[in-house]
Amino acid sequence: MASMQQAVPQPSREDFAALLEQSFADADVQEGTVVDGTVVAIEKDMAVIDVGLKVEGRVPLKEFGVRGRDGELKPGDRVEVYLERVENALGEAMLSREKARREESWVRLEESFEKNDTVTGQIFNQVKGGFTVDLDGAVAFLPRSQVDVRPVKDVGPLMQTPQPFRILKMDKRRGNIVVSRRSVLEDTLAEQRSELVAKLKEGQVVDGVVKNITEYGAFVDLGGIDGLLHVTDMAWRRVNHPSEILAIGETVKVQIIRINPETFRISLGMKQLEADPWEGIEVKYPVNAKFTGRVTNITDYGAFVELEPGIEGLIHVSEMSWTKKNVHPGKIVSTSQEVEVMVLEVDPQKRRISLGLKQAMGNPWEEFADNHPVGTLVEGEVKNKTEFGLFLGLDNDVDGMVHLSDLSWDRQGEEAMEEYKKGEMVKAVVLEVDVDKERISLGIKQVEGDPFAEAVEGIRKGAIVTGEIVEVKDSGIEVKIADTEMTAFIRRAELSRDRSEQRPERFATGEKVDARVTNIDKKARRIALSIKALEIAEEKEAVAQYGSTDSGASLGDILGAALKKRNAEEKN
Repeated sequence: MASMQQAVPQPSREDFAALLEQSFADADVQEGTVVDGTVVAIEKDMAVIDVGLKVEGRVPLKEFGVRGRDGELKPGDRVEVYLERVENALGEAMLSREKARREESWVRLEESFEKNDTVTGQIFNQVKGGFTVDLDGAVAFLPRSQVDVRPVKDVGPLMQTPQPFRILKMDKRRGNIVVSRRSVLEDTLAEQRSELVAKLKEGQVVDGVVKNITEYGAFVDLGGIDGLLHVTDMAWRRVNHPSEILAIGETVKVQIIRINPETFRISLGMKQLEADPWEGIEVKYPVNAKFTGRVTNITDYGAFVELEPGIEGLIHVSEMSWTKKNVHPGKIVSTSQEVEVMVLEVDPQKRRISLGLKQAMGNPWEEFADNHPVGTLVEGEVKNKTEFGLFLGLDNDVDGMVHLSDLSWDRQGEEAMEEYKKGEMVKAVVLEVDVDKERISLGIKQVEGDPFAEAVEGIRKGAIVTGEIVEVKDSGIEVKIADTEMTAFIRRAELSRDRSEQRPERFATGEKVDARVTNIDKKARRIALSIKALEIAEEKEAVAQYGSTDSGASLGDILGAALKKRNAEEKN
């Protein structure tokens, strides 16, 4: 019988491989995919799973999460696992529940990403620049800036707690997912804001809680939506910083000024709940009236003065002092100082009041003019020397100027200037006071009197004077008038009536001559003499007394008679 039986041929290695491949094809199982499997056994911390192959695979129980830890996973349960390799070195299939979950998550996350839907995840770790989030098996990155709508100092309460997220970016090839919690919160807040804004109206008065204070204002919580209370809308008066009148956590009553339905920005005001102090301002603060106020702020161009809460006026730097020019306002007044001011101008439309500080004080130029009329002797300190004169400091911080021409009677101004020094006290006479131009003209030479005026006192035009020749020149002679210190020059043409006698060389120094005064120029400080004029005058007088030119007497006879009479009178 045995010999009659035919031998069964054994399959070759190639046949076995073909059969195995056919088996895989029939099972529709491929490496690198998620497949269905059945738990056939639980061994210690491993689950033995049959995925329809000739071999089985092992998966750690911890990869099944809660089911694996609590013993809920039992033989016969159906599970999905990721087939990495059909057979490893031990002859087992390499399976992974973790990778299967990740693959499932990627599919769901891609659908949510395309629809812009939110996904649920848990923040489980902190990394550089942000946090890692578990999205049901897929690990995503949460940038720190995307955690909340405002910076979060402590993320502890958010850790290991299910949170809604929105996927911002996905790259399956690199395995990168970026999510945002802030985007979800912003959408939620936007919906809440829209509902809250719909209930609010401009002009409505509501209560709010101060949440935050900045340099430019305060943010007030109106019950789920914030409004900005700008510093300029807190009070009618000047507020340097919101913390002066508000504190965080304080409940305040505010009026809604503006609502922007697109950005949900709400502008609030507190001063609008009070009466506007600028109403009827012209009656309350008439021009030229004086008031007392407090300096609240000092700038380069002036100082602000509070006349009452909510009403401030500006003292321009030009209206601060009569005498202090080009000086910073801070050197004239100080913050919180009480000052008396005069109202110069009121503009209700622009809500401006121009004030004057110097106008509330006496005008020192007017006071000086009243107390020091022209001709008054004053004394002052040399404050400055310029090319055109000296400036003297006088009473009430006013300055007077001594022009070069008023320094000395007999010396040039530049020469006389040399003898004066800064800080020196000198006396001067008031020559002129111009209140409008704020100018005082002084004279130093006038203190001692005018020697020329004294010298010519009693001398009139046409008078005959005697002079001593002090110098002979080709153009004439210089003579010193008797009994004075004054000199006069007689020009060549005035030396004689006869042209032949108009020779200066016929005169000698020290010789005395008589001459007639032809002109007195007090402004130029000169006196003009003429011998010629004297001779002509004597001739006319002699002719009038002793004869005429047509009486038959010669001019010599007439002059001789006149001379005899004159000599006789001198002897008597």
